[in-house]
Amino acid sequence: MEILDIITSLSHEFGTGDYVCGGGGNTSCKNETTLWVKPSGTTLIGLTPDTFVAIDRTKLAELYDIEPPEVPAEREQLVKEVMASAILPESPGRASVEAPLHDSLSARYVVHTHPYIVNGMTSAKEGKTVCKKLFPSALWIDYIDPGYTLCMEVRKEIVRYRECNGFEPKLIFLKNHGVFVSADTPEEIRELYALVMNTLRAEYKKAALETVLECSPPVDQASLSADCTAIRQAMKDDSLFIATSGAFEVSCGPISPDHMVYAKAYPYIGAPTVEGLRAFTEEHGYAPQVLVFNQSVFGVADTEKGAYLALLLAKDAAMIEKLAKIFGGIDYMSDGAREFIQNWEVESYRKKQLA
Repeated sequence: MEILDIITSLSHEFGTGDYVCGGGGNTSCKNETTLWVKPSGTTLIGLTPDTFVAIDRTKLAELYDIEPPEVPAEREQLVKEVMASAILPESPGRASVEAPLHDSLSARYVVHTHPYIVNGMTSAKEGKTVCKKLFPSALWIDYIDPGYTLCMEVRKEIVRYRECNGFEPKLIFLKNHGVFVSADTPEEIRELYALVMNTLRAEYKKAALETVLECSPPVDQASLSADCTAIRQAMKDDSLFIATSGAFEVSCGPISPDHMVYAKAYPYIGAPTVEGLRAFTEEHGYAPQVLVFNQSVFGVADTEKGAYLALLLAKDAAMIEKLAKIFGGIDYMSDGAREFIQNWEVESYRKKQLA
């Protein structure tokens, strides 16, 4: 089987709801000259062999020697241009911004996902300590803004790890971000993921924590309809799409870049009013995409898919916060990290691709 067929199969296998939400995660395969990586803004489960972006590894390596501008927007623009120049002419789309990180690992296959089972640990206050205990051979990376900065710092850590151990890490856990799994065979990718998921599930089981989100029964249709009307009136937009769920313990802070992109950092809690929504928008800089009131949780967006994703990510965040309790509690992203994601062009592009 060709490597592109193999990475496509792995992408579908690890592109389910147990591992990613929306356009989250990315995958790649490589040979000596070419890196094939998932296009930005696409879903793992929707990939085919011909949709991967082919990158000239020699040209991509130019990134590793540049002196990037200190201004984040200028730095990311330069990186985007260098990466675009490395894409082979026949390739569609825009390469995942984490392509240099994939390239920095010598393993043939790399599968990066954001399972809530994993992020219960990576987003927890004691996550680093727990990781060292449960996965002693793994590489842990403290939170770094996604993009070029993350890729370059992880590249340095991979080199240090190799110098100390004589081999590269097969598991890389990123705080508030997820896990990278790398190997030369699809069988080992599967074995490593099984190890990670089963080990963490065993920890949650020992703590008597269910790994399924508990939601209250949905309210009656008439009440839901009235609540949706109230949201549209308060937000002054009759065309809004709204996804609904029974109540659950909603997370009230930024947990990961994906949650920021699709559901924003903070929910609006309470019956929606024009004044309340105006105050929320002035405080946070955006209108809410998740609202909580009347024993229901609502995902709100300009598109049906956007509303669905907002609610889906709200549920994912709730699960992560619940699981993090046994590892010292949730550790939200800093204000600086949150602001970077809110203003990052790459994430805006990624969100638009799934609209």
